[in-house]
Amino acid sequence: MKMKISIVTKSILVLSIAAGLAACNQNKGGEKAVATVAASSAKPEIVFINQDSIIAKYEYIKDMNKRLEAKGKSAQNDVNSRQQAIQREVAEYQKNAGNLSADQRATTEQRLQRKGQEFQQYQQNAGAQLQNEQFTEQSKLYDKLVEFTKAYAKEKGYKMVLTFQKGNTNMLYGDPNLDVTADVIKRLNDDYAKEKK
Repeated sequence: MKMKISIVTKSILVLSIAAGLAACNQNKGGEKAVATVAASSAKPEIVFINQDSIIAKYEYIKDMNKRLEAKGKSAQNDVNSRQQAIQREVAEYQKNAGNLSADQRATTEQRLQRKGQEFQQYQQNAGAQLQNEQFTEQSKLYDKLVEFTKAYAKEKGYKMVLTFQKGNTNMLYGDPNLDVTADVIKRLNDDYAKEKK
Protein backbone atom coordinates (compact mmCIF):
# COMPACT_ATOMS: atom_id res chain seq x y z
CA MET A 1 0.00 0.00 0.00
CA LYS A 2 1.64 3.26 -1.13
CA MET A 3 1.35 6.32 1.07
CA LYS A 4 0.27 9.48 -0.71
CA ILE A 5 1.33 12.80 0.75
CA SER A 6 -1.45 15.34 0.44
CA ILE A 7 -0.87 18.81 -0.98
CA VAL A 8 -1.51 20.28 2.50
CA THR A 9 1.13 18.02 4.07
CA LYS A 10 3.64 18.93 1.32
CA SER A 11 2.92 22.60 1.90
CA ILE A 12 3.46 22.24 5.64
CA LEU A 13 6.77 20.43 5.05
CA VAL A 14 7.98 23.09 2.61
CA LEU A 15 6.93 25.91 4.97
CA SER A 16 8.64 24.20 7.93
CA ILE A 17 11.88 23.80 5.98
CA ALA A 18 11.69 27.40 4.75
CA ALA A 19 11.04 28.70 8.27
CA GLY A 20 13.97 26.68 9.61
CA LEU A 21 16.29 28.06 6.94
CA ALA A 22 15.09 31.62 7.57
CA ALA A 23 15.71 31.23 11.32
CA CYS A 24 19.23 29.94 10.63
CA ASN A 25 19.94 32.87 8.32
CA GLN A 26 18.83 35.38 11.00
CA ASN A 27 21.47 34.15 13.50
CA LYS A 28 23.99 36.72 14.61
CA GLY A 29 27.49 36.48 13.12
CA GLY A 30 28.98 35.18 16.38
CA GLU A 31 26.48 32.34 16.72
CA LYS A 32 27.05 31.41 13.09
CA ALA A 33 30.83 31.32 13.60
CA VAL A 34 30.50 29.13 16.73
CA ALA A 35 28.23 26.72 14.86
CA THR A 36 30.66 26.56 11.93
CA VAL A 37 33.67 25.90 14.19
CA ALA A 38 31.74 23.23 16.11
CA ALA A 39 30.68 21.51 12.89
CA SER A 40 34.17 21.56 11.39
CA SER A 41 35.88 20.29 14.56
CA ALA A 42 33.34 17.52 15.14
CA LYS A 43 34.67 14.08 14.29
CA PRO A 44 32.77 12.30 11.56
CA GLU A 45 30.83 9.25 12.63
CA ILE A 46 30.77 7.71 9.17
CA VAL A 47 33.84 7.27 6.97
CA PHE A 48 34.67 5.19 3.92
CA ILE A 49 37.50 3.17 2.46
CA ASN A 50 38.26 2.84 -1.26
CA GLN A 51 38.15 -0.91 -1.83
CA ASP A 52 40.05 -0.68 -5.14
CA SER A 53 42.98 0.97 -3.34
CA ILE A 54 42.99 -1.70 -0.63
CA ILE A 55 43.14 -4.41 -3.29
CA ALA A 56 45.96 -2.63 -5.15
CA LYS A 57 48.08 -1.58 -2.17
CA TYR A 58 47.55 -4.02 0.70
CA GLU A 59 50.62 -6.27 0.79
CA TYR A 60 48.67 -9.20 2.28
CA ILE A 61 46.42 -9.27 -0.79
CA LYS A 62 49.43 -9.10 -3.12
CA ASP A 63 51.06 -12.04 -1.30
CA MET A 64 47.77 -13.96 -1.25
CA ASN A 65 47.38 -13.49 -5.00
CA LYS A 66 50.96 -14.68 -5.57
CA ARG A 67 50.31 -17.81 -3.46
CA LEU A 68 47.10 -18.58 -5.32
CA GLU A 69 48.72 -17.92 -8.70
CA ALA A 70 51.63 -20.25 -7.84
CA LYS A 71 49.22 -22.98 -6.72
CA GLY A 72 47.17 -22.51 -9.87
CA LYS A 73 50.23 -22.78 -12.11
CA SER A 74 51.45 -25.85 -10.24
CA ALA A 75 48.07 -27.55 -10.54
CA GLN A 76 47.85 -26.64 -14.24
CA ASN A 77 51.36 -27.99 -14.91
CA ASP A 78 50.49 -31.25 -13.13
CA VAL A 79 47.26 -31.63 -15.11
CA ASN A 80 49.08 -30.85 -18.38
CA SER A 81 51.85 -33.41 -17.73
CA ARG A 82 49.28 -36.12 -16.92
CA GLN A 83 47.32 -35.24 -20.05
CA GLN A 84 50.46 -35.40 -22.21
CA ALA A 85 51.37 -38.82 -20.75
CA ILE A 86 47.94 -40.18 -21.69
CA GLN A 87 48.18 -38.63 -25.16
CA ARG A 88 51.58 -40.30 -25.67
CA GLU A 89 50.11 -43.67 -24.66
CA VAL A 90 47.19 -43.21 -27.09
CA ALA A 91 49.57 -42.22 -29.91
CA GLU A 92 51.79 -45.24 -29.16
CA TYR A 93 48.77 -47.53 -29.20
CA GLN A 94 47.51 -46.10 -32.49
CA LYS A 95 50.95 -46.55 -34.02
CA ASN A 96 51.20 -50.22 -32.94
CA ALA A 97 47.51 -51.24 -33.10
CA GLY A 98 48.02 -53.10 -36.38
CA ASN A 99 50.59 -55.42 -34.74
CA LEU A 100 48.33 -56.36 -31.81
CA SER A 101 45.81 -59.16 -31.59
CA ALA A 102 42.12 -58.36 -31.18
CA ASP A 103 42.29 -59.27 -27.46
CA GLN A 104 45.36 -57.07 -26.93
CA ARG A 105 43.66 -54.16 -28.70
CA ALA A 106 40.48 -54.55 -26.63
CA THR A 107 42.46 -54.75 -23.36
CA THR A 108 44.61 -51.73 -24.29
CA GLU A 109 41.57 -49.69 -25.36
CA GLN A 110 39.79 -50.46 -22.07
CA ARG A 111 42.91 -49.50 -20.10
CA LEU A 112 43.28 -46.23 -22.03
CA GLN A 113 39.59 -45.43 -21.63
CA ARG A 114 39.86 -46.05 -17.88
CA LYS A 115 42.94 -43.81 -17.71
CA GLY A 116 41.06 -41.09 -19.60
CA GLN A 117 38.18 -41.25 -17.13
CA GLU A 118 40.58 -41.19 -14.17
CA PHE A 119 42.32 -38.17 -15.70
CA GLN A 120 39.02 -36.30 -16.10
CA GLN A 121 38.17 -37.04 -12.47
CA TYR A 122 41.64 -35.90 -11.39
CA GLN A 123 41.29 -32.69 -13.41
CA GLN A 124 37.92 -31.93 -11.81
CA ASN A 125 39.28 -32.64 -8.31
CA ALA A 126 42.30 -30.40 -8.92
CA GLY A 127 39.99 -27.57 -10.04
CA ALA A 128 37.72 -28.03 -7.03
CA GLN A 129 40.69 -28.08 -4.64
CA LEU A 130 42.01 -24.85 -6.14
CA GLN A 131 38.59 -23.21 -5.77
CA ASN A 132 38.44 -24.34 -2.13
CA GLU A 133 41.86 -22.83 -1.47
CA GLN A 134 40.77 -19.56 -3.08
CA PHE A 135 37.62 -19.52 -0.95
CA THR A 136 39.64 -20.23 2.20
CA GLU A 137 42.12 -17.44 1.40
CA GLN A 138 39.33 -14.97 0.63
CA SER A 139 37.53 -15.89 3.86
CA LYS A 140 40.73 -15.27 5.84
CA LEU A 141 41.15 -11.92 4.11
CA TYR A 142 37.54 -10.93 4.83
CA ASP A 143 37.86 -11.89 8.50
CA LYS A 144 41.15 -10.01 8.76
CA LEU A 145 39.66 -6.84 7.24
CA VAL A 146 36.52 -7.00 9.40
CA GLU A 147 38.57 -7.51 12.58
CA PHE A 148 40.89 -4.63 11.67
CA THR A 149 38.01 -2.32 10.72
CA LYS A 150 36.14 -2.97 13.99
CA ALA A 151 39.24 -2.10 16.03
CA TYR A 152 40.02 0.91 13.83
CA ALA A 153 36.47 2.28 14.09
CA LYS A 154 36.45 1.83 17.85
CA GLU A 155 39.81 3.57 18.22
CA LYS A 156 38.78 6.51 16.02
CA GLY A 157 35.22 6.79 17.35
CA TYR A 158 33.53 5.96 14.03
CA LYS A 159 30.07 4.47 14.10
CA MET A 160 30.17 3.19 10.53
CA VAL A 161 32.87 2.39 7.98
CA LEU A 162 31.65 2.02 4.41
CA THR A 163 33.50 0.75 1.37
CA PHE A 164 33.60 2.47 -1.97
CA GLN A 165 34.42 0.67 -5.20
CA LYS A 166 34.41 1.91 -8.76
CA GLY A 167 31.26 0.71 -10.50
CA ASN A 168 29.44 0.10 -7.21
CA THR A 169 26.19 2.03 -7.40
CA ASN A 170 25.60 1.88 -3.64
CA MET A 171 27.95 4.81 -3.07
CA LEU A 172 28.44 7.23 -5.92
CA TYR A 173 30.16 9.99 -3.94
CA GLY A 174 31.83 10.52 -0.62
CA ASP A 175 33.32 13.71 0.78
CA PRO A 176 37.12 13.32 0.50
CA ASN A 177 37.42 14.37 4.15
CA LEU A 178 35.64 11.14 5.08
CA ASP A 179 38.04 8.96 3.05
CA VAL A 180 40.33 7.10 5.47
CA THR A 181 41.79 4.76 2.85
CA ALA A 182 45.41 5.97 3.04
CA ASP A 183 45.52 5.61 6.83
CA VAL A 184 43.87 2.19 6.69
CA ILE A 185 46.28 0.88 4.03
CA LYS A 186 49.30 2.16 5.98
CA ARG A 187 48.14 0.52 9.18
CA LEU A 188 47.13 -2.73 7.49
CA ASN A 189 50.56 -2.97 5.85
CA ASP A 190 52.32 -2.10 9.12
CA ASP A 191 50.37 -4.86 10.92
CA TYR A 192 51.09 -7.35 8.13
CA ALA A 193 54.81 -6.50 8.13
CA LYS A 194 54.88 -7.32 11.86
CA GLU A 195 53.05 -10.63 11.23
CA LYS A 196 55.55 -11.64 8.54
CA LYS A 197 58.55 -11.24 10.89
